Amino acid sequence: MSYRYNRLSLAIVLIGATASGQAMAGAFQLQEQSVSGQGTSWAGRASNVQDATIVFGNPAGMSFLDRAQLTAGTHYIDASSDIRNQSGSQPQGMTGLTQTTGSEDGDMIPHKAIPFGYYVQPLDDRWSFGLGVYAPFGLITDYNDDFKGRYFGNYSEVEVITAQPTLSYRFNEQFAIGVGITYNTINGELESKTPNPTAPSAAGDGTVNVDGDDEAWGYNIGLIYRPVESTTLGLTYRSKVDYTLDGDIHADNVFGYPDQNARGDASLDITLPETIDFSVTHQLDDRWTVMAGATYIRWSRFDELVVDNNLNIPVEEQQDYEDAWQYSAGLSYQPNPQWVFRGGIAYDESPIKDSVRTVRVPSADRTLVSIGAGWTPIPDLTIDAAYSYIWEDRADVDLQDENGNSYQAEYDNSLNLFGVQATYRF
Repeated sequence: MSYRYNRLSLAIVLIGATASGQAMAGAFQLQEQSVSGQGTSWAGRASNVQDATIVFGNPAGMSFLDRAQLTAGTHYIDASSDIRNQSGSQPQGMTGLTQTTGSEDGDMIPHKAIPFGYYVQPLDDRWSFGLGVYAPFGLITDYNDDFKGRYFGNYSEVEVITAQPTLSYRFNEQFAIGVGITYNTINGELESKTPNPTAPSAAGDGTVNVDGDDEAWGYNIGLIYRPVESTTLGLTYRSKVDYTLDGDIHADNVFGYPDQNARGDASLDITLPETIDFSVTHQLDDRWTVMAGATYIRWSRFDELVVDNNLNIPVEEQQDYEDAWQYSAGLSYQPNPQWVFRGGIAYDESPIKDSVRTVRVPSADRTLVSIGAGWTPIPDLTIDAAYSYIWEDRADVDLQDENGNSYQAEYDNSLNLFGVQATYRF
């Protein structure tokens, strides 16, 4: 027994090191927690027990892993955004408006890596322990300071990292349950430019920057049922998490305020939504397996961003997200014990209505196609790789505020996603 706990300590150190990097992407909710799952566009995420990434997909699935294993990997995001038909206005003088000038460059999503790590340790024939560190949400949009839509947001960053200790219990060969507690950290930063009507140009702009962080707890529950040996049903619930980010507000050269350059305290309440994930995996024969899934995300909890601050600068952005669904289907082919090949397609509804879409998250409904492979050169080691191409419907942005600022544009977004992971079994 002491040998098992020594291995567990080592695994915790390795997982922590893997997830210590930044975890951000150009989408608010991240699916990048498993490369073996990416190969099928995450179809079967709650039912397809392949490796230790099942800690995230469905904690009950740990009970169907026959020995301890460590899985670690990373996704690499290469996103692009083509912004067309841009226009905007800003105040000039005290009563007039003028056209906003500035950059129309759409290259605002930096290339980023999203690491993850998991460890699963069977405790006996029924109980298993698992630990995962991953990024469930993330966002970065970094425009130029003279971006034409800068008065509605020129920099946005959200980074959420989750650590999840988990237990599962297998009642019999057909049914298991798992419960995980999530410890979540969030860091956020929002920045916008403010116009100066006496100097209507990027050079005369002011800047309002807000940053903060928080820690919060959540949980998830998973169920797995195998009515027959070839078919697995999975259901996972991940709870909402409530945050209060405390931090600072910086105002530089903000026109119309007594103190145009000031620092103060700021706070922001935000709730990230719960999800319900259902999937089915069916083994057709010794080589072919098919899987499908549907995920419900209660995005309606994310309704507004209101930053309380002691500088009395109004920082309010309406969101009014709607609940959304994700659908996926995939298959795998295993010609021999050393190789498995995967493919999948998925469709993700956007929670963002046209009327409230912002430059911070200018996304729309998206489609994913993926391919992947797993190579097991020795029984103790598997290396997985995957590639996904993701494209979105055209996303229209039409923004106005009470001061006369406006911005209109059409966004066409696409993304190349590369993933690699390794699983070692003890």
